[in-house]
Amino acid sequence: MFEGMDEPQTPRPGIYVLAAHPNWRESRVNRQLFDEARTLPGVHLQDLYGRYPDYDIDVAAEQANVDGAQLLVLLHPIQWYSMPALMKLWLDEVLRYGWAYGRAGTALHGKDLWLVATTGGPEGSYHPQGYNRYFFDAFLPPYEQTAALCGMRFLPPLVLYGAHRAREADVQAHAEIFRARLQTYPDWPELEDLGACPIIDVPATDRPVPATAGEP
Repeated sequence: MFEGMDEPQTPRPGIYVLAAHPNWRESRVNRQLFDEARTLPGVHLQDLYGRYPDYDIDVAAEQANVDGAQLLVLLHPIQWYSMPALMKLWLDEVLRYGWAYGRAGTALHGKDLWLVATTGGPEGSYHPQGYNRYFFDAFLPPYEQTAALCGMRFLPPLVLYGAHRAREADVQAHAEIFRARLQTYPDWPELEDLGACPIIDVPATDRPVPATAGEP
């Protein structure tokens, strides 16, 4: 390195924000987060309901989008303790056996999965004495196991509770945290304590045999 020359900057890994909201007009928080991410370099966004209103997902294109990113962000409101229907369909269609998981399905191995969600109920409602009966963490295993099966690290979620009634200052602070996280990934201190997820073998015998042409 010659004196006086700046050291080359290591390019930050790509980020794919997969956003799902059935009605953006009614979104108070997710829409703001989506707009924040839109301004950042190196962040690729997909509005699922805007891109696939007919629910006909372009699997090859989506796999290419995920393949080009190190961090996959699931941005959505919690609906019936899970994700919106189109995002669930995206997982079903895109994360296919032999590509995303299984002995030969290593396309996502070593990548990170980050859940960024909002809830209608306040944090106190996610409590054994609240009307949701469980702490919010009780609803995370499907996300965690999806990441594990694909050999991805599941990063600590970012959740805003009671989004409908949150104060504007709290919404703005939440958006700033989201933006800062995207800008600084993967340099999050807590990631140092997260080990790599091993490849999990799912035998082909546990998956249906694809139908051949002409079969009913």
